Amino acid sequence: MASGPVLIFDKSFLQSLNPDEAVWLDHFFITNITPLFFIEALADLAKEVRRSRTPEQVVSNLAYKTPDMQSSPNAHHQTLLAGELSGLYAVPLDWRLRRAGGTKVELDGKTGVIFHKTEEEEAFDRWRDGQFLDLERQIASRWRRNLSGADFTAIYNAFQRYYPKGKPKELSQVKAIAERIIDGADQEGSFVFGLSLLGHPADSRAVIVQRYRNVGKPPLRDFAPYFRFLYSVELFFNLAIAADLISKERPSNKIDLAYLYYLPFCQIFTSSDNLHEKVVPLFLREDQSFVKGPELKADLHRLDEHYSELPDSVKAEGLYHFAKDPPTEGDFLVSRLYDTHRLGWRKEKMERKELPKHLQDALLQMLNRIEKDSRSTDPRERITIEESDFIGITRHVVPKKGKWVRIKPNAEKD
Repeated sequence: MASGPVLIFDKSFLQSLNPDEAVWLDHFFITNITPLFFIEALADLAKEVRRSRTPEQVVSNLAYKTPDMQSSPNAHHQTLLAGELSGLYAVPLDWRLRRAGGTKVELDGKTGVIFHKTEEEEAFDRWRDGQFLDLERQIASRWRRNLSGADFTAIYNAFQRYYPKGKPKELSQVKAIAERIIDGADQEGSFVFGLSLLGHPADSRAVIVQRYRNVGKPPLRDFAPYFRFLYSVELFFNLAIAADLISKERPSNKIDLAYLYYLPFCQIFTSSDNLHEKVVPLFLREDQSFVKGPELKADLHRLDEHYSELPDSVKAEGLYHFAKDPPTEGDFLVSRLYDTHRLGWRKEKMERKELPKHLQDALLQMLNRIEKDSRSTDPRERITIEESDFIGITRHVVPKKGKWVRIKPNAEKD
């Protein structure tokens, strides 16, 4: 299977794809499924959908196109933030996605992690089959009400004080102002303000601030880099509203900006949303890229046409037989993204040799043993991926999507 760059998409992008294009997205990228995508999909159940489709049909169609082969749900940002601020674990700002719920297990004297399907993955499996729980409908309705009740006018008025000499004209200027506020001389004061701005529980703030003092009150970017990143996103958003550069009349802007909470955990962010196009590049690291949704969709369509020209006998073998990597010939955007974010893939493709059959069988046997025979010594124990000898992830993969055979029928018997 392909093992491409880590990519985050928003709902607007996935909605724009047809099922065949969505297959190639899943095939060539490791996709980080953010909690925001799940929430937005769920919220569609509460919408009044025009034309001939019901809300259930809209969500079912979206779930069908959602990547399931190389995807992984990211842990909620509040979970990551709580762990970092308490000192339980570090949250580095690199492109590795952060999956929650792993169980430490042992097998043959080696230690590993097993990730079973999350509640979100279980839900998408059901939604794909048109099955929805009453509880999910209730959550969807409540989410829509909460969104429409956001008080952006209060934010607008409260943050006017930051512009005594006039408002900035560009979002990049707003970003610079936010950075100056966060990195000011009074780092403890900035820390306390950031905790409040992010809505961190008041009953735990005193303990966190004392921990900060105990380690000598270092710069926030060193003490809690993920907290500082979230702080910068939230402060930027409020300042941009006050500057009339982000509309206070569109509550869904808050959801669009919340996708940025997960921006550190990818190499590529793609969206068809205008606000994302303006804002995401301001927060990217040098090792990250923003790709406009229509441009990536067009390239996935070209890839679909490219591989459709293969003989039916080749296509019947499955994608992982004839398209382990993007094309090396032709000017494909996906191939160029590989050049940027998966250095050396062209050389690897030329030098790759097929794994002998007996080694394939041994690997499959080991994977089955990890799932069936590994044992957890203590369900409360945790281990990082770096410390693991092996990792197992439970998935429910649809063998065929759209017109494409992804996994050859009875492949496990070959």
